[in-house]
Amino acid sequence: MKGKVSLLAAALAVATPAHSTAGLGAVDTSIRPEARPILAAALLPEERVSNIGFEDWISAFRIRAARHGISPATLDRAFAGVRYNTDVIQRDRNQSEFTKTIWDYLDTAASDLRVTNGQVALRENAALLNQIEDTYRVPAEIITAIWGLESAYGTFRGSENVIEAVATLAYDGRRAAFFEGELVAALQILESGDVGPNAMTGSWAGAMGHTQFMPSSFLAHAVDHDGNGKRDIWSDDPTDALASTAKYLADAGWIDGQPWGMEVILPTDFDVSLTGHSVKKSPADWAALGVRDTYGHPVPDHGEASVILPAGAGGVAFIIFQNFKVLERYNPADAYVLAVGHLGDRIRGGPAINGNWPRELRALLLAERIELQERLTSAGYDTQGVDGKIGPNTIAAIRGYQKSVGMQPDGYASTKVLAQLRQ
Repeated sequence: MKGKVSLLAAALAVATPAHSTAGLGAVDTSIRPEARPILAAALLPEERVSNIGFEDWISAFRIRAARHGISPATLDRAFAGVRYNTDVIQRDRNQSEFTKTIWDYLDTAASDLRVTNGQVALRENAALLNQIEDTYRVPAEIITAIWGLESAYGTFRGSENVIEAVATLAYDGRRAAFFEGELVAALQILESGDVGPNAMTGSWAGAMGHTQFMPSSFLAHAVDHDGNGKRDIWSDDPTDALASTAKYLADAGWIDGQPWGMEVILPTDFDVSLTGHSVKKSPADWAALGVRDTYGHPVPDHGEASVILPAGAGGVAFIIFQNFKVLERYNPADAYVLAVGHLGDRIRGGPAINGNWPRELRALLLAERIELQERLTSAGYDTQGVDGKIGPNTIAAIRGYQKSVGMQPDGYASTKVLAQLRQ
C-alpha cells in the first residue's frame, strides 16, 4: 500500500515541525507542516479521489507555474495520474491531543537500539561521512543522528507522491501560500532533471529523502556529492542526502569545533529565572554561578551559552551554544535539537543522560495547553496567541506569572501552573 510511513513516523510518537527554508532567516513554526506523524496515523490507508475543484485548481495553477519557468512538458509529467489525496488532508488536520514529555521523547529518540544502529551506520559509512565532515566541517555523528531521527538511517524515507501531496495541501487552502511555494520548488526540481515524478517520493507533507528535505530546502542546499550529475536524495545510496544535510548546516552557520551543548549540574540555590534561550553568558560566568558539567568541572569555553531546563526546575539542565541554534534551523523544536545532539554524542560513545527527569509528571493535553494560554493572557501575561503550542512567548508568559505568585520561574508548562491559574 502506497504512502504508509513518513521518516521518523515509526520511531517517534511526538509530532514535530518539518524543516523547510527558502532562506535561513527566522523560523516561523506556524507555516511548517507536521512532517513526523505518529505511527497510528502513518498506517492509515491513502485515499485518492477525483475532485473537480482540485482539477480546476491544477489547471489554473499551471498558468502560475509557467511564470516560474516550468515547462508544459514537466507539468504534464508531474500531474499525470495525480488526484486529490484525502489521507494527506486528514493527517494535516489531525492535531494530536497528547504530547509526549521530553523524557519520553528522548527515551525513544536515543534508545539503545537507535544508538547501536547509529554506530553501525557511522562505521559502515565512515569514509563517506569523514569526507563530508572534511568538506563542510560538520561532525559525522551529527549528520548520522539527523539521518537516524529523520528516516531511521534510511529505512523509512516516505513513499507518498510529493507532487500529489503538496498540490493537495496547496489546494486545501489552510496553508495555501506555503504549500504552493513548495509545489513550485518541487516542479523546479523536476525541471532540473535531478529526479523523475515517480521517484520523487516522501512524507505526506512533502519532506523527501534520507534526511527529509522540503523542496525549497533542496533547491537551496542540496549537492551532487558523488558527481554523477544529479542531486539524488531519494535512492538507497545516501551520499547526496548526507552531504546535503551537512551543506544545510554549514549554510546555517555551523561553528567548527563547537559542541551543540552538554548536560550540566546546577547548584541547589541556582536562580532559575536565568535559564532560557534569551539569557547568554560566557562559560566562565556560568561557572561563577556554580554551573558544572556532569563530572563537576567548569564547562569549557566554547563561546556564549544559555542554560535551559526542558522539563522545568525538577529535571535535567543543559548548557547550549550557538550550534544548538544552527540545528534549530533544521527543526525549531528544542526536543528535536536535544535529540540530535544527544544521539550524536551517544553514537560517538558518550554517556546516557546522567540527571533525573520528573517522570511522575505528565504532559498537558491540547485542551489544557489552550486553557493555559487563555488564562495567562487573561491574567495579563500575553502569550501572543492561543494555539496550544508552548513556544518562547508562552514560556515567557509562564515565567512572568510564576514570579508573580511566588513559584519557581522556570517557564515549564505544568499541571501545577494550570491549577494555580484556575484558582
